[in-house]
Amino acid sequence: MGGEEEVEEKECGALDCLIYSFEEITAKATYKMDAKIKVKRKSHGKVKESTAIYGTRLPIGYTRTCNCPPTRINCLSAKEWLKSQIGVWQFFYESRDIRDKTIHPATFPITLAKKVMELFTHQGELVIDPFAGSGTTLVAAQDLNRNAVGFDLQGEYIDLCKKRLATNQLFNNAQQLAIQDDARNISKYFEPETVSLIWTSPPYANLLNRARKNKSRRDRKNEQLGKVEQYSQDERDLGTMNLETYTVAMGDIYENMLPLLKPKGHCVINVPDMWWENKRITIHVSLIEELRKRGYELRNVIIWDRTNIVNKVGIFGWPSNYITMGVTFEYLLDFWRPAAK
Repeated sequence: MGGEEEVEEKECGALDCLIYSFEEITAKATYKMDAKIKVKRKSHGKVKESTAIYGTRLPIGYTRTCNCPPTRINCLSAKEWLKSQIGVWQFFYESRDIRDKTIHPATFPITLAKKVMELFTHQGELVIDPFAGSGTTLVAAQDLNRNAVGFDLQGEYIDLCKKRLATNQLFNNAQQLAIQDDARNISKYFEPETVSLIWTSPPYANLLNRARKNKSRRDRKNEQLGKVEQYSQDERDLGTMNLETYTVAMGDIYENMLPLLKPKGHCVINVPDMWWENKRITIHVSLIEELRKRGYELRNVIIWDRTNIVNKVGIFGWPSNYITMGVTFEYLLDFWRPAAK
């Protein structure tokens, strides 16, 4: 089916559809709740893809609103900068964080997202999260007065993003938007060289697309044991792909986003490695190699030390096969867009 139907009036609630009224948007509001607005309804009938701004350039800020000198890459003091140079980071969860894996199976602390944003952006600049999930990036951006746009395939996660932003109740001059769309379409929404940071924790290939059976879960009561925690079985979902297919798909997505980054704008990806059929799958190595092919330059590899937030651990491989516990650390891969020569 092709073409478009007539423009119609649609009543939009806060959590039932993704409709934005940019004419009436305020510094606080990231979407217009309970407002009658015009939408173009596409013939396939997907409401969240049938808005006036779906797939078009977003009217969102991307320039600094702080008073930092133009040569500085962030607003940090010298003392804060020095602390950030340590290549092993540790974070704690707070009350606003989502820990319930029945809500979302793979989350990270708000403090992690804030750390990355504080290091690579100024107030008022623009952050993209191509795999927004539960919306932690958007909440962190709201805390820090950064403009941010998050994308996700799943409508339930877009609803969750909007709910968390509404609950945060912070008033500043930045906007945070959650859009239900494929990350492959992100380049449609932004002008070139307007994005200061691409930050995300993406699906980890098919890590979650199998029943959870590891020993650390067998030895204790855990609702995750035996369950498949994969986000969806949508063929576009990177979490359904083997490593080779996943790596190429990630490369395609990030190649399309590269022109959106400002020169020397950073791109940070949080990934672990995983075990599959008794073999170590080095996701972080595959992504480093792929993004280098696509025009990114690797700047730093940071270790996220998770030992302080791991509940319990099991003994693996003793006494004949030494294996590090993957749940105790993950990688933060920091790339940038090289400046033109």
